[in-house]
Amino acid sequence: MKDYTLNTKCVQAGYTPGNGEPRQIPIVQSTTFKYDTSEDMGKLFDLEASGYFYTRLQNPTNDYVAAKIAALEGGTAAMLTSSGQAANFFALFNICEAGSHIVASSSIYGGTFNLISVTMAKMGISVTFVSPDCTEEELNAAFNENTRAVFGETIANPALTVLDIEKFAKAAHEHGVPLIVDNTFPTPVNCRPIEWGADIVTHSTTKYMDGHGAAVGGAIVDSGKFDWMAHADKYPGLCTPDESYHGITYAEKFGKEGAFITKCTSQLMRDLGCIQSPQHAFILNLGLESLHVRMPRHVENGQAVAEFLEKHPKVEFVNYPGLKSNKYYELAKKYMPNGGCGVVSFEIKGGREAAEKFMKNLKLAAIETHVADARTCCLNPATSTHRQMNDEQLLEAGIPAGLVRISCGLEDKTDLIADLEQALATVS
Repeated sequence: MKDYTLNTKCVQAGYTPGNGEPRQIPIVQSTTFKYDTSEDMGKLFDLEASGYFYTRLQNPTNDYVAAKIAALEGGTAAMLTSSGQAANFFALFNICEAGSHIVASSSIYGGTFNLISVTMAKMGISVTFVSPDCTEEELNAAFNENTRAVFGETIANPALTVLDIEKFAKAAHEHGVPLIVDNTFPTPVNCRPIEWGADIVTHSTTKYMDGHGAAVGGAIVDSGKFDWMAHADKYPGLCTPDESYHGITYAEKFGKEGAFITKCTSQLMRDLGCIQSPQHAFILNLGLESLHVRMPRHVENGQAVAEFLEKHPKVEFVNYPGLKSNKYYELAKKYMPNGGCGVVSFEIKGGREAAEKFMKNLKLAAIETHVADARTCCLNPATSTHRQMNDEQLLEAGIPAGLVRISCGLEDKTDLIADLEQALATVS
């Protein structure tokens, strides 16, 4: 479907029914698959034939949906995982091992920051975090001989910083390593990182792609552009025989277009089993079919809310890349000319108590840890996710006690603004 627009791909990519076959993607609710002979099954294990033998590795329902996401991002291959965290871990660990080093933007989701800095450190993988605003010289200085990947987020959660994809891609490629970009917040509707130089794209499909808070999941998309064999010394897992899988050399057998995802499936999904359930993949596809319709409304509502809050006397500051006053405005316009997402963060005057009172009096916006949903939701980190910190520690971490993160849903923007206005009126 490469000749069709992204809007059409959201609806129809990934699955084309044959004569008399189901119009909707079928849910293959089976752990195993039957074959007539051991020889037939053996060809699957040897990767000499395509097919399925155990859902821990692959499932047809998942692959239909993964193919749609690959088409949306402009990649050559994709896979689904059980969560966005699993997607980021798999994407990194697929090319890293004990002794490897990662360069990562410091402005990323806290869970991913901890994954890289704590959990992967226990596996012998080190990291250097750099500011997304660093100069090219500072970025290049972060690389070591053992650097194997660069990681960042298109729009960081919850800081809402915008990654200069071209700058990070240029540095990564000059050092012979791929750039991995988490594109969860803008989705491919508003940004396609591969077009700007990214090699691998990840998603928490739990967010906008599903869009209804119904199914946890993640996705990895390979651009098919990074030449693994040109850097074979850095990536022995892809460029030398895999003795755990019949001596296959993935980069030789499947080329640039298929090596990364094939290894990720055959090796990591085999050993770790973080597969997305077929039921969740089915639900995800329902969300993808309307993604191109929903994202403009999320952006419209986010922009309207941000502009309202910026003018309100009880609001200290507003952080939203769509505001002309925002430091990332020009960068956001470059990479996301149609807008980024519907998430806005702002600080209420009066600190923690003011934020608590404001949120208590909201009627439409629900207090929850989720973002990127059809329904508006909000969170005060100081009283929830960062509750263990005092005000001084929060300030040091760049999280003011009065900070509120609001994820604007699909409601009418006038109703959202009215809800915010009445809640702010209760704050003295």
